[in-house]
Amino acid sequence: MKKFFSILIMAFAFVAVAQAQQAQGQNVEKVNGPAIKFEKYTIDYGTVEYNSDPFRTFKFTNVGTEPLIIKSARSSCGCTVPEWPKEPIPVNGTGTLTVRYATDRPGPINKTITVTTNADPADVILTITGTVKPKPAELPAVPEGQNNMFKNNQ
Repeated sequence: MKKFFSILIMAFAFVAVAQAQQAQGQNVEKVNGPAIKFEKYTIDYGTVEYNSDPFRTFKFTNVGTEPLIIKSARSSCGCTVPEWPKEPIPVNGTGTLTVRYATDRPGPINKTITVTTNADPADVILTITGTVKPKPAELPAVPEGQNNMFKNNQ
C-alpha cells in the first residue's frame, strides 16, 4: 500500500511540473491582428549625474498575428525625444524604442511617451522617471598675476 501511495504522489508531482512548464511557455497569448507588448512600461533612470548618458531603451515584441507598425511616438515634453523603428515589425518580431532625456536639466524626471500603432488599442503609454543631480559647481578662475601653484618657479 505504501508503494502504491508513493507511486501516486510521484505521478501527481510529475504531472504538476509538466503543467507548470507548459503554462510557462504560454505566457504570451496571441492576439488577432497586430499587438505590441513591452518588456517594461516604465524605466527608472535612477539618480544620474548632470549631463550623463541620456539614452534608455524600451524593448517590445509583436505578439499579434499581423505585422505591427509604429505610427508615431510623442513625448510629454521637448526634453524627451523618442526614436522608433519605421519599418513594420513582423509577427513574433522584436524591436526597440530609444528615449533621449535632456540630462542637462537638474531635478526630477517624470515624463510620458505615447506610442501610436496600428494595433487595438492604438496608443500605449510609456514612462521615464528618475532624478538629475545639480550641475557641479565650477572652480573660480585664478586672476592673472596672482599666486598660481601650477606655474613654474624659475
